[in-house]
Amino acid sequence: MESKLYNVGKIVNTHGIRGELKVVPSTDFADIRFAKGSKLVLTDEHSDQHIPVEVTSARQQKNVFLIKLNDWNDINEVQKYKGWRLKIAESELSELEPGEYYHHQIIGCRVLTEDGEELGQVSEILSPGANDVWVVERTQVSPGGKNRPLLIPYIDDVVLDVDLPQQVITIRLMEGLLDL
Repeated sequence: MESKLYNVGKIVNTHGIRGELKVVPSTDFADIRFAKGSKLVLTDEHSDQHIPVEVTSARQQKNVFLIKLNDWNDINEVQKYKGWRLKIAESELSELEPGEYYHHQIIGCRVLTEDGEELGQVSEILSPGANDVWVVERTQVSPGGKNRPLLIPYIDDVVLDVDLPQQVITIRLMEGLLDL
């Protein structure tokens, strides 16, 4: 098995009695990742177990996916996997268009203003609606003594450059962005 695995979802519960799992996706490509025939890896961070699985069916229900894996047809066969993660191997990653990035490429990047001031490092990516929001943990305490994360909307007016080899993102500060 490949050593590099990437999160695509977390099993949060079972669904029904026929072995379906409720999965909260952590990928922009949920329709592809959970499509019939997709090869995934079930992982448990507590025991370092890795179980290769294949999706036999999936459907979206609100903000979760209901998926069925391999030949597991009973709630008793899948219940023990609640809390486990679903991952894909690096070889399963798709080519992206220019200007598109995988979350794992952005998380950990340093964020600089166009004037060269370092603001912090991207710690997570939120997907609240029209565009993603990059959460930046600040390197310096913000005015007022509070060290709240900076929320950067991923839009062309704000994100000027993403240099993946250098792990640096250059942004233009919009008015009020640092006031939170």
